[in-house]
Order: sequence, then C-alpha cells, then structure tokens
Amino acid sequence: MIRVLLAEDQAMVRGAIATLLGLEPDIEVVDQVCDGPSAVSTALELRPDLCLLDIEMPGGSGLDAAGTLHAKLPETRILVFTVFDRPGHLRRALAAGASGFIGKNRPVEELAAAIRQVMAGETVMDPALAATALRAAPNPLTPREREVLAAAIDGSPIPHIATRVHLSEKTVRNYLSSAIQKTDCANRFEAAHTARDNGWL
Repeated sequence: MIRVLLAEDQAMVRGAIATLLGLEPDIEVVDQVCDGPSAVSTALELRPDLCLLDIEMPGGSGLDAAGTLHAKLPETRILVFTVFDRPGHLRRALAAGASGFIGKNRPVEELAAAIRQVMAGETVMDPALAATALRAAPNPLTPREREVLAAAIDGSPIPHIATRVHLSEKTVRNYLSSAIQKTDCANRFEAAHTARDNGWL
C-alpha cells in the first residue's frame, strides 16, 4: 500500500482527490492538509511514502515544502501537482527534490499512475512542459530579489514591502531595481508579474 499525504489548499479539490485516490487498491491517503507548513509537520509525524503537493498554498508554497521535506525526509517521494504549467515551476520542483510534476487537469488515473511511477523510482513530468523548460531561460533572480518581488506583486508601496520583508526601504529599492533590469521590464509591477508568469516566484 502506498501511503500518500495530500497537500492542497482548496477543500473541495482536496476532498475530491483524496476520495478518488482512495478508490485505488494500492493507494491510501493517510492525511490531508491545506498549506505548506502543515505538509512538513504532518509528514514528519506520519512519514508517508509520498507527498502530493500543490504549488500555490498559503503560508509557504509546495515548492518550499518540497525542499524542506527532501532535506528532512529523503526517503519520502515528492510529486508536485498544479494548474500552473510554468517552466520555472518545473525547474524549481526538480531542484527542490521532487520526483514528478503533473498538471491538475489530468485524469485521476494518470495521477495514480504517476504516484506508482514515482514510487518505482521514475521521474514523471509532462513531455511538452519538460521540453519548454529545457528551452526556457533559467531563473535570473536571487532569493532576495524573488522575495521582494513577491511582496511587490499586489502593488504595495515601498514602505509596506520593506516592513514585510524586514529590510530597509533603500535595500528594497536596490533589489527591485536589480530585478527590473534582469527581467527587462519597465517597473516593479511588470517585473513581478513577469517573474510569476515564468514560475520564478
């Protein structure tokens, strides 16, 4: 029996996936959580065979959780699933230790098959997305630039961004300026959305 921990922030989607996977004869969803930190703490407690992680979750993305889980529970396999087929997300998922990356638009039979493949030691990903990721430019942003851009994406003014990321306003401006140059954008809002659309945030 493959013991799966499911992390997905939308309750209806989470419940549906858990129910459908529960119909598989060799898969058991041992718990369901709604955010990244809970995925990490619950996995450390239950030590599932595989963690199925959504990317966009409150309190920390599935990619952040994947990196932590890979470091703390290297024997637990990680499969990332998302509605966002972005090359940057695929690269980050693999760099974080994930063994697979699958879209939420796939049938549950394909998700179950991907779980079995990952547990068999294979790497699972959509071929078209993998090809796009290979052609795409690598993420040019530093971790700090990504953090500041993520805080700027909602249009917050510089003082609010500085408070949120615990940096001075001058330092925030410097990071934003650098990020704007690297993304070849006209302003911080455009840079933040470009970074998000490429899966760099």
